[in-house]
Amino acid sequence: MSDSESGDPTADTERETGVVLDFLRHGRTEDDRPQYEKSPLAYVLTEAEFELFELRVQDDADIQIGDRVPVQRGSHSPVQRIRTIEYEDLPGGARSELEYVVEEIVTAKEDRFVDFYNDAQPITLRLHQLNLLPGIGKKLRNNILDERDRRPFQNFEDLEARVSGLHSPKDVLVERILEELREDELKYRTFVGTDDQD
Repeated sequence: MSDSESGDPTADTERETGVVLDFLRHGRTEDDRPQYEKSPLAYVLTEAEFELFELRVQDDADIQIGDRVPVQRGSHSPVQRIRTIEYEDLPGGARSELEYVVEEIVTAKEDRFVDFYNDAQPITLRLHQLNLLPGIGKKLRNNILDERDRRPFQNFEDLEARVSGLHSPKDVLVERILEELREDELKYRTFVGTDDQD
């Protein structure tokens, strides 16, 4: 975990938009400090890199679950502190929202995720990026590669129609993203915290 509390207001300008998973107006319940010492906290998932953050925000911040907020500090932002967190650090409410938010992001940015199927490459001589997706073995991977060589996939519907045995390609991606968020020990990460997302 790391805090981003430098005095430089531009320190976090490279950050992006996050979707609010949970908003605790009165801070964490396990925080034993007096109420007047606790700040409101927003738990967000960034849209590009699926990173989790705890944001300490101004007392008068008007934030609700599902809102999109800038994950940066500055004169036009209600954010006072940004802390990178892990899945285990999320409160229960945020955990229950996570799957819905990931699915919403994948749906809204369909082109980006269809491009994953179009552009996925080998990782090693024996392992392909497509094999990291749940339920995709050698045969299904080869079917996907053969079809994309004919012509790129246009959308999830096109992908599902052209690749026999691939059911709900969007849900397969959502499942993988959630796995990457929840599991610390994964050897390969394709979606969470990578720098090559658009």
